[in-house]
Amino acid sequence: MNSMPHLELSRSQILRFRRWVGSLDERLPAGTNSLRRAAWAGLQDSMPRAALLSIHARVRGTGPTTWEHSSLVQLWGPRFNNYVVAAKDLPVFSLGRLPEDARRRARAHDTASKLHALLNGRRIPFGQAGHEMGVIHNSLRYAAPTGRVLMRWDGAKQPIVWTVPPPAMDPQQARLELARRYLHIFGPTTAASFADWAGIQPPDACSALEALGSELTPVRTPVGNAWILADDEAALRARSRPAALARLLPSGDTYYLLWGVDRKLLVPEAKRRAALWTTRVWPGALLVNGEIVGVWRRSSGEVWIEAWRRLSSPERKAAEAEAVSLPLPGLNRPIGVHWG
Repeated sequence: MNSMPHLELSRSQILRFRRWVGSLDERLPAGTNSLRRAAWAGLQDSMPRAALLSIHARVRGTGPTTWEHSSLVQLWGPRFNNYVVAAKDLPVFSLGRLPEDARRRARAHDTASKLHALLNGRRIPFGQAGHEMGVIHNSLRYAAPTGRVLMRWDGAKQPIVWTVPPPAMDPQQARLELARRYLHIFGPTTAASFADWAGIQPPDACSALEALGSELTPVRTPVGNAWILADDEAALRARSRPAALARLLPSGDTYYLLWGVDRKLLVPEAKRRAALWTTRVWPGALLVNGEIVGVWRRSSGEVWIEAWRRLSSPERKAAEAEAVSLPLPGLNRPIGVHWG
């Protein structure tokens, strides 16, 4: 992990690559494969239906019920946030976060076993499950890294929980695949950033990157030394690709799910970073021609957009078109768009 970088990457190269791997320059065709691609690093859904709006920014034909597609599942994923992931990738986003510490790992398995015995095939609100188990219901989240607990949260009531058979994947292999996913979608990046995102201990994150060995390439970025997947080097060196005119990214979207110095690369101005990554619930991000140039919020069928610079007429129209096309569940009237 101490190799000297041989490749220097510019800010524009990095952001262009992240938009490309994040399917933000051109929407993917509708279908199961595209949903899995859109959720390659998971889709945070802690804000009601944020995952749906993240899919909408990446996949054509997204509708109000796409988040419930049979190929997708919900679980408490990285940092114990509500995530939507491909069902095929459940082992990666659960076992990949299983604690290395023996005591914490035992707690996860013990909680999962007790919840499984209690439910006995039922699906009930997790508050009720906690009450019946005689524990604080939030403690049930500790069972999520076992891969045995799934949930469904519609944004209005408590999550419904149930248990499934344990995934047939080695936890160490799941951890390595989780690291690969993170490096591919968020790269260039560091072990510390991986630990922050995944909610795992820094030494465990370092061990995962060290285990990847020759799969990694050291690089130098405007915010420091970092790592990329060796297989991604060609894409990072590739010529510029046209960016989408506008995208509305929801709160917690993968593209700006960053901490610390990583945020400086995406949004150089401190004032703008404070407006995007607030101390409370984050607003959505307005992505125009490949740059975050504002924030947006919604309430029912109303969308408020605040741009940080003057937008051209085509840019403004594209942003409004994105807003009115948002697949908001239960909305039976046109979406209203307001500029701040």
